[in-house]
Amino acid sequence: MKIKRRDFLKGAAGGLALLSLDADDSHARSVQALPPEALGILYDSTLCVGCNSCMPACKKANNMDPEFSGNQQIWDNPPDLSSKTLNVIKRYSNGTAATKDVEIDGYAFIKRQCLHCVDPSCVTACPVSALIKDESTGIVIYNKHACIGCRYCQVACPYNIPKFEWDDPFPEIVKCQLCHHLIEDGGMPACCSVCPTGASLFGKVSELIVETRRRLQMKPGKEYDFPVSSLNSGKSHQYKAPKYLRHVYGKEELGGTQVMYMSAVDYTKFGLPSFPKESFVSMASGIQYAIYKGMVYPLVVLAGLIFMVKKNKSEDEQRKNNENNEPREGNHE
Repeated sequence: MKIKRRDFLKGAAGGLALLSLDADDSHARSVQALPPEALGILYDSTLCVGCNSCMPACKKANNMDPEFSGNQQIWDNPPDLSSKTLNVIKRYSNGTAATKDVEIDGYAFIKRQCLHCVDPSCVTACPVSALIKDESTGIVIYNKHACIGCRYCQVACPYNIPKFEWDDPFPEIVKCQLCHHLIEDGGMPACCSVCPTGASLFGKVSELIVETRRRLQMKPGKEYDFPVSSLNSGKSHQYKAPKYLRHVYGKEELGGTQVMYMSAVDYTKFGLPSFPKESFVSMASGIQYAIYKGMVYPLVVLAGLIFMVKKNKSEDEQRKNNENNEPREGNHE
């Protein structure tokens, strides 16, 4: 019995569709959960004064070289994240930029660094487990000895965080690791320890979330205590509460992150993209399971494609033979 191309494609598509329906969550990859003792940072844009003290502290803690931009060659002045810069303070300004934390004719600051996703795409994309998520702290850690330089993590990261050392003969991937080497010694990320205003606040993610709720309940213009460096440092400053956006960035984006933002200016003004709540890894897991379940269905599809190629080739050869055997005009005897 001959199989038509249309019938084969319909059958293959139908089989994959049925398989997709059959791929329930119990078989697909489970969604990653936030570890109970996960650590992170709450960055409050309204408290940041743009002093940039976090940037050289980060470089000192991670033994990184200074980076210059423009004509200035005196002090560290990176324009953005790079293979030499793990965190950077950037400024949003509009019009006259007369008032802080106002979108129109105002300005505001934002800190860019790795957000340490709860369900990180970079970890899933890495074929050799050079990027791993610590089971207790949730910190996304890089192992240079396992890395093969494929740079899949760069493509996978929705926040464009991992950088590659293009100018190094033995290149590595570079990203913020939340100063996990300092945390292991009982310390905290360098950016938080030197922040004079408490804009970068270190602590357990669960407790930082509670702190975001407290701040969202504050009455704008009234003075409150704001902790400095970490939630349990015992140090604090008194500030007048700003008019926060009713949205903590990173709390739910793509399954959540361990570095969260609070601001009075819309996050899109800082270049932070809008994302759904479900992580890309979770969205893709069901599809991947449906297609690759048991590695049976890809082989079925491959066999079908091979069959069609051979069948078409045979039909072409038969047609050519028929054409060669047909009598041609002007050649009759």
